[in-house]
Order: sequence, then C-alpha cells, then structure tokens
Amino acid sequence: MTKADIVNYVFEKVGLPRNEAQNIVEVIFDSIKQTLIAGESIKISGFGTFNVRKKNARIGRNPKTKEEVEITPRKVVTFKSSDQLKESVEKQQ
Repeated sequence: MTKADIVNYVFEKVGLPRNEAQNIVEVIFDSIKQTLIAGESIKISGFGTFNVRKKNARIGRNPKTKEEVEITPRKVVTFKSSDQLKESVEKQQ
C-alpha cells in the first residue's frame, strides 16, 4: 500500500474531497516524522508503538573481503505491533 492508496482509502471512506484527504494524510505523516526526529515515541492504540533507538558504534565485517570496518553510532526507528493488530492479522490466515 502506498501513500496514494491511503489517500484514496480516506477519500472513499470519509467522503472528503481528494485534496483534503491528501492534506490530512500528509499532516499525520509529518507529525509522526517530526515526533520521531525529536526522539520521542509514538503509541497508536490498537496498532503499535514507534520508537527511536540509539545504536552504539560497533565493529562489522565486509562479507565480501572479510575486512573489519567500524560502524558508526546511529539512531534507528523500531516498531512493535500491538497485540490487537497481531490478533487481527492472525485471524486473516
């Protein structure tokens, strides 16, 4: 599913004009992005939690040359789905 698909879904379900549906989706994604950039977590009830996690520097290995390289510290976004979402997905199998 793409962002355009989400806009179409909101357009069809809510009945807003397409440009308003697109603006709403953009605002939601932008607020999620800005919250994660600030290092805060986002909990969406019934869906899951997005967190920013710091990864320390470590030594990695180039699989082709077997050469050791230092991997710099960085931040990564993680997602943990809620139990309700897991159950919904399992029921569809």
